[in-house]
Amino acid sequence: MSELPEYVDGLPNLCGAESEVQRIVQEHAGRPVFLPESGVDFQRVRSAFAVALHMHQPLVPAGGPELRTGAMIGNLQFMRDHPQLGDNHNEGVFAWCYRRLGEFVPQLVHEGKQPRVMLEYSGELLHGLRQMGRHDILDALKTITCDPRYRRCVEWLGAPWGHAVAPSTPVQDFRLHVQAWQHHFAALFGAEALGRLRGFSPSEMALPNHPDTAYAFVRTLLDHGYQWVLVQEHAVERAERGGALEDRHLPHRLVCRNSAGESAEIIAIIKTQGSDTKLIGQMQPYYEAQGLSRRSLGGIEVPPLVTQIADGENGGVMMNEFPGKYFEVMRACSWSDVPALNATEYLEYLFSLGLTAADLPPVQPLHQARIWERFTPGAGPERLAQTLEGLRREDARFHMEGGSWTNDRSWVRGYENVLGPMEQLSVAFSEQVLAKGVPTHEYRYRNALFHLLISQTSCYRYWGQGIWTDYAREICRRGSEILKYDF
Repeated sequence: MSELPEYVDGLPNLCGAESEVQRIVQEHAGRPVFLPESGVDFQRVRSAFAVALHMHQPLVPAGGPELRTGAMIGNLQFMRDHPQLGDNHNEGVFAWCYRRLGEFVPQLVHEGKQPRVMLEYSGELLHGLRQMGRHDILDALKTITCDPRYRRCVEWLGAPWGHAVAPSTPVQDFRLHVQAWQHHFAALFGAEALGRLRGFSPSEMALPNHPDTAYAFVRTLLDHGYQWVLVQEHAVERAERGGALEDRHLPHRLVCRNSAGESAEIIAIIKTQGSDTKLIGQMQPYYEAQGLSRRSLGGIEVPPLVTQIADGENGGVMMNEFPGKYFEVMRACSWSDVPALNATEYLEYLFSLGLTAADLPPVQPLHQARIWERFTPGAGPERLAQTLEGLRREDARFHMEGGSWTNDRSWVRGYENVLGPMEQLSVAFSEQVLAKGVPTHEYRYRNALFHLLISQTSCYRYWGQGIWTDYAREICRRGSEILKYDF
């Protein structure tokens, strides 16, 4: 694969080399990428832990005095340019949070330690950092991603480019987010780094539970070479019968069936319940893992894995307490029987023992057991819609909005004024671009795609009505104008 340019026609490289990207992903599929370089003595490991850091800043049309004409800039740049507003004075701290693992990992490696961390950066943040001139951050990340001395310590997780929430994003658009992120990542870090991608982190930990959407979600990940997905503990239930998981510290199989009777499955690494940044800020997974020991999986004794993810920059604990605690724990756990691991490294070890995905206990998205009691896969979408409506009438708590960090936030209710323009833009893109087969290397395709993906960023529905919903409607307006005049 020749090096992909990071920018094309002034836009981040999100499309145009689909066949090349897919070829690299397929060539590396099935190969162990972390275990050969791991250095961990797995024979003496009784339990382990994994920590992931989620990093995101949205793009906003705020690069000017007027909303309708403001340049599309990263929110971090807006914070830098307006330090007097709210907590924008934290811009420098946020920027350091995005860079600091690029400093921490080499320091610990040079001390002879075995640090580990999983990183998930939205495409919008990566673009925003480059746009505002923070090349130092991207260079530091490239070092720990590509340098053979450090790459075993750092696992990147794929993500939707525009931080889209899977349950309420049209399935064809979510696929475009996944493709765009891989494009952008390959352009930033190269083919070898792209070939090491195995895990996927859904934005807001939102897992679809509508059968057709969940199936499409898993199908998209599989089609793009992902082996496993990070899943919130209370967003899934045991397959068939429902109920809580029996062992949240072992990997599972996420099995998703749709109304047509098709089935798709992918390995699920379970993120334990709770989203408080204190859990990683104070490295709680390490202390939880210390109380665990090997247990049986497929007839083989294996170490359990305690897995957590948190925002890598938000809150005083992550800003101030995490660095010292990360160093303390990584120094203590290195070469011990409770080491830090990355999830793919852990799975590759399990597979080296002879285990396969078929040995993992099956789970399904939340509430689906109640569906399968009344609906037979293959009965079709109309019959499924009737079944879901009946369940909603009987139980107001029943929903098909998916599961996320805490399950107490709706990404749909109360946002009709945003969802309407988003849906209109999605339909127009499908009709004017996808249906007509517009080449993905053309500028007009790139420009329309860029605006479509940005419009679906979760932030526009996270902060409630106000400036953020205004941003969303303005982005949709711009995207609609592009589709109206360029196609």
